Amino acid sequence: MDAQGRGRADDIDPADQWVLNPNTGEYELRLTPSAPQSSVPGPRRAASRTGAASRATGAKAGGAGGAVRNRTAAPETRPAPGREVPPQRRRRGVPEEPLPGRRGRRPVKKSKAKKAVLWTGGIMAFVVVAAAAGAYLYIEHLNDNIQSVSDDGASTGGFSKDKAINILLIGTDKRTGAGNGSYGDKDSPGHADTTILLHVSKDRSNATALSIPRDLIVDIPDCPTTQEDGSQKVIPGETGERFNTSLGQEGRTPSCTARTVTELTGIKPDNFMVADFNAVKTLTTAVGGVEVCLAKDIDDPDSHLKLSEGKHVIAGEQALAFVRTRHSVGFGGDLSRIGLQQQFLSALMRKLKSNDTLSSPSKMIKLAEAGTKALTVDSQLNSIDKLKDLGLELGKLNTKNLTFTTVPVIDNPAEKVKTTVVLNKTKAPEVFQAIQNDVSFTAVKQQKQKEAAAVAARLKGTKADPSEVRVQVMNGGAPAGSAQETLTWLQTEEGVTKSENAGNAPATLAKTTLEYAPDQADQARRLAAILGLSGAAMKPGKSVTNSQGLPTMTLTLGKDFKGAGVPLTPPTKAPDVEKSTADKVECAK
Repeated sequence: MDAQGRGRADDIDPADQWVLNPNTGEYELRLTPSAPQSSVPGPRRAASRTGAASRATGAKAGGAGGAVRNRTAAPETRPAPGREVPPQRRRRGVPEEPLPGRRGRRPVKKSKAKKAVLWTGGIMAFVVVAAAAGAYLYIEHLNDNIQSVSDDGASTGGFSKDKAINILLIGTDKRTGAGNGSYGDKDSPGHADTTILLHVSKDRSNATALSIPRDLIVDIPDCPTTQEDGSQKVIPGETGERFNTSLGQEGRTPSCTARTVTELTGIKPDNFMVADFNAVKTLTTAVGGVEVCLAKDIDDPDSHLKLSEGKHVIAGEQALAFVRTRHSVGFGGDLSRIGLQQQFLSALMRKLKSNDTLSSPSKMIKLAEAGTKALTVDSQLNSIDKLKDLGLELGKLNTKNLTFTTVPVIDNPAEKVKTTVVLNKTKAPEVFQAIQNDVSFTAVKQQKQKEAAAVAARLKGTKADPSEVRVQVMNGGAPAGSAQETLTWLQTEEGVTKSENAGNAPATLAKTTLEYAPDQADQARRLAAILGLSGAAMKPGKSVTNSQGLPTMTLTLGKDFKGAGVPLTPPTKAPDVEKSTADKVECAK
């Protein structure tokens, strides 16, 4: 409805009804109330003001014919002489606009805020694209930092996300790098000075870091080794040598250290990493230092470590001196230094997992640079993506469930002056077996307790007499002749006379198993007791027919078979050995 149609229009100039709104800075049509009428309209949209002015002008032109009653805009008409509608009054500082008759639709101007948003959005789009390109280039840069050497078939082929992980960490005494020539033997080829086998459980709830003394007497196996020109060379093995000569000596590479560890522990590493002196200096500097504790003052001229009693934050050269010192701690030997190194690694692990490190982009970048430059990895771990995946798996671990321990050893009885050590043949096998069977050295609540209880229940119940046990023995990965050896032992030593040799199994098994039908459970329990089998080795299934046409159980000897009469029950808890956990600060004595 036009201006005059809303009420008394006598002596009212439509132009006078356009009023400046001080709140919006825009002109709005306001009507003077007289007779009862509709409420005053609110602010109009900018696009409609031209049409409103036209309607006000058209109202005067059509006054003789009565008010226009429809709500659609009237056709544009020229105003009567002397009654020109003035243009909208402009605000101070705003440029003058063209007259209404010449302007058409007024262009909408972008506010400063909108311009800022558009400008920022454009910049952000550029930044995102640039960051994506930069990230790719940075990852390529990190890949170029990584040095790798062939695993020569000494590893499992790489860690798996759905299995337990075994990583061999080797610290060499190679003196390459600025300032390192002054430490000890500057011409050392780089022996396995510090070696740790890190086992991470399948469920990632716990881990064990097993230190291997450098002066431990071991047998070094033959080592197929890839030479610099790509050719293969087998470096002959040696018996009764120090463990540290498994690397560097006679041209041995880290793959030979990995083979020696497998020979010693029965555990085949999934991957290995090698760090030299520079790694300690650069990694500790990248994270801003790590906190260590001393129970007494130390002044060691050999390692250049001079620290007072108490807590200290160390990095760079001082951190290297800390892990190298041995004459001023414990008994002054390598075993005492291992304890110091374990304390240092615990502190580094705590710092790596702290918010102070994880929330600092600069520290993370420095750490990525330092880590990729300082470490040499095996050929199965030679990209930043693979290292990232491994890091994500290790990141699931809680430091309170990371246990540090050392291979149990005793002084070498063959020496008058004790300089080397040998395995403690009672405790060492227990430690190795615990790791092989993924047993935690900390009191971790296992995720599958109910399942474990059900498996253990297979051993509970009545047991048949040995003379009633019918079983066929097969070789599924044990040494040649094991099936016949076991058969003879069962028949002559244990009274299991209804047994027979069924030859080789159709497939190789990692662990020995006993398959039986439900109605043979009492026989299975008796045989499990004789053989020392765990509930996990007992596989309820079905029976087979023996040479007499009678139903019989199947015992398949796996790779874990140690010999007739040697129990195969894995430990359910770790042996009682000296250990520490990564979440606790311990002061070196």
